[in-house]
Amino acid sequence: MLKPLTIGLLAVSAVLAVIAGHHLVRRKVVDDLMIIVSAIIEVGLLVMLVVGLGKSGAIADGGEKATFIAYLFTVLLVLPATIYIAIKERGQWAMAIMVSGALVVMILIGRLQQVWSMNG
Repeated sequence: MLKPLTIGLLAVSAVLAVIAGHHLVRRKVVDDLMIIVSAIIEVGLLVMLVVGLGKSGAIADGGEKATFIAYLFTVLLVLPATIYIAIKERGQWAMAIMVSGALVVMILIGRLQQVWSMNG
């Protein structure tokens, strides 16, 4: 897949996790910066979805191909769901949810890269 995009998404997701961790320690709630960073990640994930779907034909194994496509779509849902829950929570744990969401995105991106490198 696109290694620079993957590395960039991992880096921005790590930035989101750090921002959320800082907010967790400071007992702050979701702010505009977190939503903007999440939106940047989502745009990158949409690009990854389009590229990944276009190149998914290179994966010969049907099970791995299905896993790859499922991860492409699933990773798009994590941050919007996380932000929604964090906004509704409005308590101390809202930022722990954001940190977790950023880490899940990083794990899913890593798994996408792993499936692609084994089969692509």
